[in-house]
Amino acid sequence: MTRVTRADASRWARSFDEVLERIGGRFGRAEPRRRAEAYLRGLLAPVERKNGWQLAEAAGDATPDGVQEFLSRVHWDADAVRDDLQGYVAEHLGDPNAVLVLDETGFLKKGVKSAGVQRQYTGTAGRIENAQVGVFLGYAGCHGHALIDRALYLPKSWTDDRARCRAARVPDDVTFATKPALGLAMLERARVAKLPFAWIAGDSVYGGDRAIRRWAEDHRIGYVLTVTSGQRLAMRPVADWFADQVEARPEDAPPVWQRLSAGDGAKGPRLYDWACVPYRGAALGFQCALLVRRSLADPDEPTFYLTHAPMGTPLGDLVRIAGQRWTIESNFEQAKGEVGLDQYEVRSFIGWHRHVTLAMLAHAYLAALRRAAIGGRGHDRPRRGPAAPDRTRDPAPAGCHRRPASVQTRRDPALVRLATTPSATGQTRPLATTDPTRQTTKQKASVA
Repeated sequence: MTRVTRADASRWARSFDEVLERIGGRFGRAEPRRRAEAYLRGLLAPVERKNGWQLAEAAGDATPDGVQEFLSRVHWDADAVRDDLQGYVAEHLGDPNAVLVLDETGFLKKGVKSAGVQRQYTGTAGRIENAQVGVFLGYAGCHGHALIDRALYLPKSWTDDRARCRAARVPDDVTFATKPALGLAMLERARVAKLPFAWIAGDSVYGGDRAIRRWAEDHRIGYVLTVTSGQRLAMRPVADWFADQVEARPEDAPPVWQRLSAGDGAKGPRLYDWACVPYRGAALGFQCALLVRRSLADPDEPTFYLTHAPMGTPLGDLVRIAGQRWTIESNFEQAKGEVGLDQYEVRSFIGWHRHVTLAMLAHAYLAALRRAAIGGRGHDRPRRGPAAPDRTRDPAPAGCHRRPASVQTRRDPALVRLATTPSATGQTRPLATTDPTRQTTKQKASVA
């Protein structure tokens, strides 16, 4: 492990103070600000579980009442803190060619009172379980990756029962929205906030949504979005359309498939065969195409992507963007394992968004430290096992820039434990326990 100096600890403490200063105005009074500081310190601390009791103990409290009050009853706006988080990520990890990645993750729960909970499929368990599901937006650039937006998914069984919603403190103006609709709202917020990015990526839940693709085309944003083999293209399933296009190629045409890596895995480059066939319907100056990935070990089970990219974009760039979708899996793993994203003990809609937002901010702080400590190598390899078989998953991404092998293979320092060293002037104090487009309609209709 890299030796940590006193100067390192001092620099990390100053960086933490910067985070506190950025969000401090969102809490109004001194006591909630101190609570926010203590909560973030607890999320970053090497405690076994980031639940109410252990966070209270880390803050010097005798009971978790103050923590629960901070998450549930103290007046502060989690969406405003989310906006601050996005500004922090743009400042420290900003990249004009970054990729915004949509995905969801599950939070296993007992009982029926937690907002949005029901028996539903979650990739966290790989099966149907009693769980909450959150939709997230990740940011992935050459300086690192982090989570930047979130929304708790409320099934119709919840939104159709307003009394149940009120009991879980779901605002009356929150109505049913599909996961793609929640994702699209996050993309629009990122665009309005002028976050630097050029691409969006996501699995087939989001790639199959026409509204997301049209939004990107209308705003001249590139995408590489996974779709199922049954996705319609020119009124046919993409698998059939692709087979017809390959069969119609002249005999002297270049080879359809090219072998490229979408990123390094534990055993080296993750090589796949890739093919790309254009089709009409892009924004002016852009080109739409069907991208196909074929496994070397199992070539009969291809993965399909719909793409929208500036004219002349090399195939290698599309492959790299496809690989960037993996970064949000790493974000989920890190945020759950390092800052307690899934270790909350609140049931309310408001409490969920408050805890998750602060956990995302703590995770982004670590990503910024990681960039400073190891020169921008933001793409860590995940340690999680294989994904559920019914979820289309993409390989790990290649880095934005080629770096020496000694840097690529170096293990990351244990930043969570070290980042919690307080500065001389910022000691944790015991706290009180109370208190749209240029396309024709015909062109757009070419993709169902």
